[in-house]
Amino acid sequence: MRINLHDIRIFAYHGVMPQEQVVGDWYTINLQLTVLDESAIVSDRLTDTVDYSKVFDLVKQEMQIPSKLMEHVCGRICRAVLQQFPCVDEVTISIIKQNPPIGAECGGCGVELTQKRQDS
Repeated sequence: MRINLHDIRIFAYHGVMPQEQVVGDWYTINLQLTVLDESAIVSDRLTDTVDYSKVFDLVKQEMQIPSKLMEHVCGRICRAVLQQFPCVDEVTISIIKQNPPIGAECGGCGVELTQKRQDS
């Protein structure tokens, strides 16, 4: 089963250039969570799946920690999701900076990352 959170918009302060960490920018975040346990299909209980509001809170919290690279932010969010939600086996995240300082008009620049739970 895959759970999707689409087009989360958050204002944050990421970037290599110093002014990016002062001025900030809008980011669009998309997550796809792969859940192997499909108990919620039958039980209809939130405790048997992922609470979207808690995932959103986690994303919002991680986005408020300034980083130079979106790759770093993606990695932090993936690790946090896998740590805090044991039923999630795999996370795919994309983060798009809406107005990157690249000297061109574009719909944004971004990074996509997939990380899978590593069994110990």
